[in-house]
Amino acid sequence: MTSGEAEMATSEEAGERTRRTRLIKGPGMLLVWLYGVMVVGAVSRSAVQISTEFEHAPLAYSLSAVAGLVYGFITYSLVRGGETARKAALVCCAAELLGVLVVGTWTLVEPSAFPDATVWSDYGMGYLFIPVLLPLSAVYWLRKGAR
Repeated sequence: MTSGEAEMATSEEAGERTRRTRLIKGPGMLLVWLYGVMVVGAVSRSAVQISTEFEHAPLAYSLSAVAGLVYGFITYSLVRGGETARKAALVCCAAELLGVLVVGTWTLVEPSAFPDATVWSDYGMGYLFIPVLLPLSAVYWLRKGAR
């Protein structure tokens, strides 16, 4: 590799890092922080519930664990940045919103299916409705960043 090629490769790598960091500037940083908090809350809650009382409400505890994994992937995608990560985060946020709406409605229509709450129960009421507001905000931010 010549010195000119090396400089070009270094310049391209720097450009990619600059493009990647776009997702976590301004409101994107707040999204990363909020998703990080939700990861800790959902994963730790589900880990304790699954390990101590899984037989009481297996569906609810499993859904909380899934929510934690989704939050973790979105957090990772936002931090990673770049166009591919933005698209992946957008798909996951849309899936998260769908999950919140389905589970939230399900818990209201058929409460007996959930003897204990999930992160997404009642549209995230136990989490100050952050589970329904966060994906809406993230989808808006990610779509705005695509323009």
